[in-house]
Amino acid sequence: MASAHGTVAHLLPPNYKQDVTRWLAEDCPSFDYGGFVVGEAMGEARLLGKSNGIVAGVPFFDEVFRQLDCTVEWHIKEGEPFEPIKHCATVKGPVRKILLGERVALNTLARCSGIATKSSHLLHLVRSAGYPNTLAGTRKTTPGFRLVEKYGMLIGGCDPHRHDLSTMTMLKDNHIWACGNSITAAVAAAKAAGGFSVKVEVECRSEEEAVEAVEAGADVVMLDNFTGEGVREVAGRLRSMFCGSEEGGKAKREFLIEVSGGLTEENVEGFVCNDVDVISTSSIHQGVKHVDFSLKIVH
Repeated sequence: MASAHGTVAHLLPPNYKQDVTRWLAEDCPSFDYGGFVVGEAMGEARLLGKSNGIVAGVPFFDEVFRQLDCTVEWHIKEGEPFEPIKHCATVKGPVRKILLGERVALNTLARCSGIATKSSHLLHLVRSAGYPNTLAGTRKTTPGFRLVEKYGMLIGGCDPHRHDLSTMTMLKDNHIWACGNSITAAVAAAKAAGGFSVKVEVECRSEEEAVEAVEAGADVVMLDNFTGEGVREVAGRLRSMFCGSEEGGKAKREFLIEVSGGLTEENVEGFVCNDVDVISTSSIHQGVKHVDFSLKIVH
């Protein structure tokens, strides 16, 4: 996982600060009536963790209050689990500005922490089932909030998968149908456009499609919506066909096998197989329960 090799926050692009500016502008597009009531007196607020979870989203939380001339002191490290009620951080600054940033900071932290918590839990399940390879999210993220959600996956120990359409070419059923239902033609076009630096992945609904994808030169073959038993059988045969001896078989190819489609914490263990390089699921970031936080002024 990324956190084992460095500080995950160092991955963030500078423009995340512009996102924070937009969030604050969205929440207070005109007069701050509540802020007028409390005024500019200096104050202190405690960030309280009120449900079990993992803290994630610290850089976004910090930036909200930095832009409002407040300071944040953390009493727990990002990525650490906690039990309620936990005093996670202390925010100091003008009371008006603490309250101006409160909801934006809490919403971002709660969402990011929820994703990290869910990611960590599912990763623990597959590791306990003996799966040593990659657990990843998907691109089914919230428009405008993708960076936060991908960051939460990383803090939870999972792979965020591709970030956008430019990161990797994924050829799905619609792409294949638009190319005359030819995986070979679609892969050739993708390779020509992306060159050597852009990987090509093909979503496959059958073993026959997977074989065609590998022979066409796909870097990643996704077995989509297979059963657990089907995954183990097809992944094993693909390895035998293309990674074993060429005598009586096919030319050796280097490729990754990804499994996706309807995977949740209730069924993912049934898909665990060492022939599979990547298990991807949107269940670690879509419809995830938030971690409950509150920010309380000390009085």
